[in-house]
Amino acid sequence: MTTQDAAAPPRPRRSFVAGSVYLFERLLPDPFVIAIGLTFAVAGAALLFAPKGDLVTVVTSWYTGVFGIVGFAFQMVMILVTGHAVAHAPVVQRGLKTLVATVSTPNQAVVLTFLVAAAASWLNWGFGLVVGAILAREVAKRIHLDFGWLVAAAYSGWVIWASGPSSSIALSQATHGNALNIVEKLTGKLLPFGDTVFTTFNLVPTVLVVILVPIAFILLKPREDEIVAFVPGPDEQAAPASAKSAGTFADKANRSRMVSLFLVLLGVAYLGVSWTTKGAKFDVNTVILIFLILGVALHGTPVAYSDAMKNAAKQTGSMILQYPIYGGIMGMIDATGLAAMISKFFVVVSTAHTLPFWTYIASLFITFLVPSGGGHWAVQGPFAIPAAVELHASIPAVTMSVAMGEQVSNMMQPFWALPVVAMAGIGIQRVLGFTVVTFFLAGIIYGAALLLLP
Repeated sequence: MTTQDAAAPPRPRRSFVAGSVYLFERLLPDPFVIAIGLTFAVAGAALLFAPKGDLVTVVTSWYTGVFGIVGFAFQMVMILVTGHAVAHAPVVQRGLKTLVATVSTPNQAVVLTFLVAAAASWLNWGFGLVVGAILAREVAKRIHLDFGWLVAAAYSGWVIWASGPSSSIALSQATHGNALNIVEKLTGKLLPFGDTVFTTFNLVPTVLVVILVPIAFILLKPREDEIVAFVPGPDEQAAPASAKSAGTFADKANRSRMVSLFLVLLGVAYLGVSWTTKGAKFDVNTVILIFLILGVALHGTPVAYSDAMKNAAKQTGSMILQYPIYGGIMGMIDATGLAAMISKFFVVVSTAHTLPFWTYIASLFITFLVPSGGGHWAVQGPFAIPAAVELHASIPAVTMSVAMGEQVSNMMQPFWALPVVAMAGIGIQRVLGFTVVTFFLAGIIYGAALLLLP
């Protein structure tokens, strides 16, 4: 840095970056502490204001929520570790390195990372989380830049996940008989993707976000004296199996491609039978199965895939610790009626035209308490859709407004950022110091679209 640079006053954008990162790094506690703090706040609010907020209901609903989310939590862990294993398959690693070799500047790197993560997230949210984190690490190994800035760009790609075909809210409303298909229960109709995902009010803001967010990140690039660069750690890959047993039956079985092929064929056969008889459908379990058999196939041998999964499992500690806490929060706000009070407050001030917007605003707040698309919809949907029916508002727009609020608020809610920062190997506070920009930018774009386009 030159003397002239040192003497020059900081530019406003850089002052914002420095202040934002300072705020999150110095003042934001560990995510586990945040989860406990939210639990305290929700329990207190339920006891004071909720219609069913007696002590017994609060305590029992918290307990029920803690253990009621265990199955879902394990599904999410499986999505993470199977996606992690796929992303670390040799052929995928070679592909990512080839892609990374095409960039030579920090600006190119941040744009590439965001666009790849966004495309992957729009197609499948689980894969998008994994690919973004892995790509950020590969880029940071080659180019000198601020690693928190780059990881934030990777996570920001996830801001469009609920506007894509993997959206749990859109999927559930398009599926006959789905337990979360509130629209069908109230109106007897399904909402196909043509009414939700592939609409002007959804696609236009999504395209704008994809265009404008990387531009914003370029403008917010930290100065050289603000950069916190990537520091490589020990080799991520698990050590190869010991060669002492080479040539034995156990070693041959461990390295047999036929063993892997059997599992792959079994999974493919199930998908073929299921999709032929019931139609192609993508739910959480199907996504896990696809990633499982894809990872086994790409790694080739059972021992290679086993080692990759063991390595991936190291990244799940924060998720395993915090999912039950958020499950308890979900249980309390659902059982005590607290979420209904929050949503109804916004419904009171709505008209048929403004209901999608106010539902979106409510979704932004509720996401901080229920950071799960499916769980969020289970809480807000039962109040948002009846309001749409009563006001003769656009049911598809109200449905997608919940999804839009969910994905935007995730940029400030540390719950889903946990697997990204765990795989990237960086503190979450620095990442959120940058994704706050994504939150505000995407928040304005989606909110405006809901007012102007439906």
